[in-house]
Amino acid sequence: MADRIRLLCPKARICVAHGQMEPVQLEKKILDFIDGDYDILVSTTIMENGVDIPNANTMLINRAQYFGLSDLHQLRGRVGRSNVKAYCYLIVPSQDILTDDARARLNAIETFSDLGSGFNIAMQDLDIRGAGNLLGAEQSGFIAEMGFETYQKILSEAMTELRGELDAEEVTADTGGMIEGGWVSDCYIDTDIDAYIPDDYINVPREKMRLYRELDNMKTDAGIDGFVAEMSDRFGPVPPQLEELINIVRLRREAIALGFEKIILKNGNMLASFVSNQQSSYYNSRQFGKILDFIQQPGRKYQLVQKPNSLFVKCEKVPTVKKAVELLQEMLNLQP
Repeated sequence: MADRIRLLCPKARICVAHGQMEPVQLEKKILDFIDGDYDILVSTTIMENGVDIPNANTMLINRAQYFGLSDLHQLRGRVGRSNVKAYCYLIVPSQDILTDDARARLNAIETFSDLGSGFNIAMQDLDIRGAGNLLGAEQSGFIAEMGFETYQKILSEAMTELRGELDAEEVTADTGGMIEGGWVSDCYIDTDIDAYIPDDYINVPREKMRLYRELDNMKTDAGIDGFVAEMSDRFGPVPPQLEELINIVRLRREAIALGFEKIILKNGNMLASFVSNQQSSYYNSRQFGKILDFIQQPGRKYQLVQKPNSLFVKCEKVPTVKKAVELLQEMLNLQP
């Protein structure tokens, strides 16, 4: 493209900048253009990333039909950043061959050209791309790449809050006396024990994030066992830190089944907090009654502690997450 421009404007001083250049070289090109050593800067969309060139007053965006609406809005904002009137030209082929979405994007960027029109641009972008499927996995934008589990979790909590708490008898009837998430949708685990995927075991950040998400979504013991087998087969013996992370997933499942909202596992002690809502029907359930009977039996390792705004179980000498899992499983068996 720079060569074509040189044929059209032989006397113009032209420089090229793109993201695959060495940082020092790229910086020098941009600074030289700002200082006026060049007349024309031919660039990729790297210009979108906050480059401020006050004396640049004209931009041509080639093949604008392939750009997203937000990209076009950000790109055109790179000119007109001082008191000099600026122009931005969108170069496209005949509108007869453009797709409907491309035509809608171009019309929107043309219509909303005033200062402060970012909100209108965003709404048009939402209307063109769609907001995604609220209750499904098909999403638009970055939610497809990151944060979908958190999104679903927040949505689930909001829906539960709108419906109100489930009836205790209905839950215990459906689950054979186990609440299995009826009163608790998730359990927060706070621990000082090393629990992560070490870099010397897996050193690819993207793969590690995928595995973290996959592990977080495990719902059954069979699924967790399969995950462990896959890790051993692909990367070798599972290191202690990853073993503890896997045990945290098991611990969270057991805690939710018992009705614990939070577990603190530090300094060799475990504190497991029951449902924080003191008016919850959980405290009238058979599940809670069985746990109380289990804890208060002579010789048990548990201690029930009541504070003004919380009720929790304390257990000493819990050095590992695996030991915490075993203790909760013992409680979960509910053998008086």
